[in-house]
Amino acid sequence: MFFFRRGSGRGTSGRLTPHQAHRRTRSGEAVLLDVREISEWKAGHAPDAVHLPLSRLLTGAELPVGVAGRPVVAICRSGNRSQQAAKHLAAKGIEAVDVRGGMTAWTQAGLPVVGVGKGGSAA
Repeated sequence: MFFFRRGSGRGTSGRLTPHQAHRRTRSGEAVLLDVREISEWKAGHAPDAVHLPLSRLLTGAELPVGVAGRPVVAICRSGNRSQQAAKHLAAKGIEAVDVRGGMTAWTQAGLPVVGVGKGGSAA
């Protein structure tokens, strides 16, 4: 089951709920790309997510191994940076969507978080 819109060969961007994102990345249908900064990532992130801060993505950093050539679901803290990342990736022809509400909504939905340190928060 493919959840991205097909068009003229260019990428697309849209928004998913945390539960939709979890199902689609957990099934292997897409890769969850966490675009928060390193300190946010270390405070806690979704299992199986790969990390590339938006600041690096926008300056031309290559996608992490395992992301290239696959549909992407971007996530950040609140959904603003991930929406920007999804639009940036779509403009490059990569099929990308983002998680509405980001990690804040993810944790509020009771979805799994790993790497939460002392006093840290995934949101």
